[in-house]
Amino acid sequence: MHVVIAGGSGFLGQVLQEKLLADGNQVTVLSRNAEKIRQTDRMQAVEWLKQGSRPEENLENVDAIVNLAGESINGFRWTKQKKERIIKSRMEATGEIIRLIEKLESKPQVLINASAVGYYGMSDTDTFTEKSTSNASDFLAGTVQKWEEKAAEASRLDVRTVFARFGIILGNKGALPLMALPYKFGIGGTVGSGRQWVSWIHVEDAAGMIKFAIDTPAIEGPLNVTAPTPVQMKNFGKVIGSVLEKPHWLPVPEFALKLMLGEMSSMLVSGQRVIPEKAMENQYDYLFPDLKEALKDIFSV
Repeated sequence: MHVVIAGGSGFLGQVLQEKLLADGNQVTVLSRNAEKIRQTDRMQAVEWLKQGSRPEENLENVDAIVNLAGESINGFRWTKQKKERIIKSRMEATGEIIRLIEKLESKPQVLINASAVGYYGMSDTDTFTEKSTSNASDFLAGTVQKWEEKAAEASRLDVRTVFARFGIILGNKGALPLMALPYKFGIGGTVGSGRQWVSWIHVEDAAGMIKFAIDTPAIEGPLNVTAPTPVQMKNFGKVIGSVLEKPHWLPVPEFALKLMLGEMSSMLVSGQRVIPEKAMENQYDYLFPDLKEALKDIFSV
């Protein structure tokens, strides 16, 4: 199988590459800096999103496209400029994916387009599955809704389209090292009220579910890429402390986070309880369904 990955050099993209190559697939990474990517017989890099680049001229017999490209939502604050980059990067990359599919003589069977559980909005009480609709109007929800609308244009080209709504991806990069840092200094504790839900997934399962979605024709539309066991923030912190053998005692009040991070603090003080119903119905076999075991693996405890 020939899989094209946009955003393939990032945290999740690298793990996905390894899984696909280990199974004997051909992988092409779309990159602005293709010359910096190590290439082999089964791994190539093609330039895109640069003036004059025409990636379609270097792609043949594409079976699947995975779009993980976009400006990271992490940072210190969501300034007006940061928000514009977050939205523009996603719309630009996804629009180019649609153009690419239009140009390919042989269409891919499936497009897996990154998305996020932020689609559902924030709630301490509701439970969301892929059947849930959204009336949320916050920045993250609005961004995801626009992103999915653009990706859905692949459907008119008879390409099966999957919106991979990622929860918090846990690994040795991304959000987890920052969340664990206070514990390593012995000052970890509950963030905000502690009631907010954390819908998480180990990076190995995040990559595994993408591959599973590629290989499973029954999966189409929204796919919650989360573990089946979301936890509330107070318990999430306790598990980090337990695995690292550090105390969980110093709370971080919501007002302090809002003062320091502004609107971006919503990622920490709010959340949503998301259940991966489609993955469970289609019998995806989780490597790490339990948070403690997932953290033990990541921290190698």
